[in-house]
Amino acid sequence: MEQKYIIENKKSFNSIHIFECGQCFRWNKQEDGSYVGIVRKNVLKVEEKEYNVIITGNCEENIKDLCEDYFSLKEDYEKVKRDLAKIDDNLKTSIKFGEGIRILHQDLWETLISFIISANNNIPRIKGIIERISKKYGKKITFEGKDYYTFPTPEELSKATVEDLRNLGLGFRDVRVYETTKKVCTKEIDLEKIKEEKNIEKIEEELLSLPGVGPKVADCIMLFALKKYQVFPIDVWVKRVMSELYFENKEQKPQKIKDFVKEYYGEKAGLAQQYLFYWRREL
Repeated sequence: MEQKYIIENKKSFNSIHIFECGQCFRWNKQEDGSYVGIVRKNVLKVEEKEYNVIITGNCEENIKDLCEDYFSLKEDYEKVKRDLAKIDDNLKTSIKFGEGIRILHQDLWETLISFIISANNNIPRIKGIIERISKKYGKKITFEGKDYYTFPTPEELSKATVEDLRNLGLGFRDVRVYETTKKVCTKEIDLEKIKEEKNIEKIEEELLSLPGVGPKVADCIMLFALKKYQVFPIDVWVKRVMSELYFENKEQKPQKIKDFVKEYYGEKAGLAQQYLFYWRREL
């Protein structure tokens, strides 16, 4: 069903900052500057016009509820930015650069598989693989005369063999995605229990038991799907940025960086990471 929702007098919402900061793979910029993406079983189009954000889509869910949850609209990002900007000039500058970033509340299952696919990969290729998986195993939704495909459920993806996944371009990740799908389908790993778990160490332990999930992927899943804002994903870019800004260009091990940010940034370390990452990557 086609629906419409308007965010009036937008603050802390910039489509480019949100969709191009590396947290999601199913949003694509259109010729008119809008973005179209698939969110769970819905297709959304996001347009910014002066002070408003206009969101239209073909939605199974109520579009207002969907947008408030997915875009974390009840999070006070103005306060987050004020608090983080007080920490140091690096954060102050990075927040000014990426002031419209919001951490999306993405689906846990889709985020899990997407970030397994992201290992040693680049964003255009990741997006292509996810699109091919969705087209082959997901469900079709038509919006404004174009066909889009939902990310397949664990049961839908379980129909794929290792060879099927390899043929979709997953490379060495094919076995990892196949085995993780089986573990989720058999409830060896219960994603609903992970969503309800409050203890970060327990969540991390469960995630790390899955094929293809290392510390960085586990942190991305916790930050982008479970809203655990205190986690701090570290990839090559982040390691370089942190070494440059805080360790006199001396490369540090991930654990030393994590110990530092836990003390220095506190409970919003993951948000700080997104501002810093986007700022330095785009320079």
